[in-house]
Amino acid sequence: MNSYYSLTYALLFLPVTMIIYQLTSAKRRWFILLAASYVFFWSISGRLLFYIVFSSLSIHHFGLWFQHFNQQLTKQKTLLDKKQYRIVERQIKTRKRYVLLLALVIHLGMLVGLKYAPFFAENINVFFRIIRLPLALPVTRWLLPIGISFYTLQAVSYLVDVYRGVAADDHLGRLALYLSFFPQIMEGPICRYTQTAQALFAGKSITYSQLTFGIQRILFGLMKKMVIADRLNPLVKEIFSHYDYYPGAIIFLGAVAYTIQLYMEFSGTMDIVIATAEIFGIRLPENFRQPFFSRTISEFWKRWHITLGTWFKDYVFYPVSMSRFSKKLTVKARKKIGHYYGPLLVGAIALLAVWLCNGFWHGVGWNYIFFGLYHFALILAGNLLLPFHKKMLKKMKIDSHHKLYQSMQIVRTFVFVCIGELFFRADGLRTGMKMFYRMITSFASTAVPSDMLFYLGVDRQDVMIVLVAVLIVFIISVFKEKKYDLRKTLASKPVPVRWAVYYMLILMIVIFGAYGSGYVPVDPMYAQF
Repeated sequence: MNSYYSLTYALLFLPVTMIIYQLTSAKRRWFILLAASYVFFWSISGRLLFYIVFSSLSIHHFGLWFQHFNQQLTKQKTLLDKKQYRIVERQIKTRKRYVLLLALVIHLGMLVGLKYAPFFAENINVFFRIIRLPLALPVTRWLLPIGISFYTLQAVSYLVDVYRGVAADDHLGRLALYLSFFPQIMEGPICRYTQTAQALFAGKSITYSQLTFGIQRILFGLMKKMVIADRLNPLVKEIFSHYDYYPGAIIFLGAVAYTIQLYMEFSGTMDIVIATAEIFGIRLPENFRQPFFSRTISEFWKRWHITLGTWFKDYVFYPVSMSRFSKKLTVKARKKIGHYYGPLLVGAIALLAVWLCNGFWHGVGWNYIFFGLYHFALILAGNLLLPFHKKMLKKMKIDSHHKLYQSMQIVRTFVFVCIGELFFRADGLRTGMKMFYRMITSFASTAVPSDMLFYLGVDRQDVMIVLVAVLIVFIISVFKEKKYDLRKTLASKPVPVRWAVYYMLILMIVIFGAYGSGYVPVDPMYAQF
């Protein structure tokens, strides 16, 4: 059992967990979910389960520590006069800050040490060689537990929220389940304690409605992954592994194919994750909202990996932009460069911090950092040029709400996204630069063999199946964009109609899914980040 797509998970682990959960009393169902989560974690990461257990114990202890500080403040408020209380309040708040710093160092330090230590060591060694210093740091590569990037952000959000005033949870089991819930441990979504902890602990019974709605979405997610993402895998691997054999148009095709593959795998996984939680009566936050209908890069990142973007906004952007230094700088900037560009300057500093963290979070390599800076530059440029853009539209009498104009914006944004994903997927920043250079300098090359599909590892049948499946996803996305709930509509139809749709999805996965000889299934793509 290495993913949500394995037969062991689908035919054994999940059904057995559901049966045991349903047969257990409501008060003890949380324990079944926790046990299932640890079994799932152990099946993939083995003894590395220690890390998530340690994180659970740690945030429980630090949360109670913060609660103790808050209780001290409440007690002293009744015993001291205002002047004395302010002195005690400052002292306790200072201690709280030091405790928060210690907690963040432990949790983020564990993530950085396990995931990024080799990257830092290698780059420091390069610097030593450049300055001819006869030193070299040891490059130690650690085994990473699944989901460490995801559950670490959840742990940090809990600690910061309790520091800010959210009541700490004294129940260790509830915190442990919040951090390790098996459907979301590999690829998210990244949840806040207040969003899911109580629902995870409630032990609601599995209902027929929840089960059928969950199965609908699980099948749709499997279709995205197995019919589209897995079938595109040979083409993507071939182009990115041998880009120097192909002209720029084929490299751009590879970038587009990878962007579609990444979306189908990641959003398909989210469908399975959210649907599985729904079966147990738990509502997880959505992580995608039709991102390819976005008209700007900024809008795209409000629709793609929503929970990660929200996390960075709340725990990086706002703390930086609302700091004392930023507020003073904003006042000065307003006076010198105006009410629009003044705050934008300070916002750019916070935005840079967000995108450096975003790129760094995604992976270990300069191409990921470049990926973050690339999107930072596009969003900042869009903000800087917005007044000029509005003036030009007004001067040229262009209706920004016209469908043709909005369609052009969507296409432009999609191209920008594909270029970013090219660097994201490339084997290092240097390779990404070479691929991009080749793409723009030899795009219209005629050196394309007639049997190109054969060289790319796919055939006409693969192309047709992918195009039809993508069209199905696109049509469903259009309905969702128009706020039309297809799932409820399907649920209201007669049983034969509903089951016809279910069987269609099952047959589509069985017949057109990419598996067997010649196909290597795509590993959970975001789990590696």
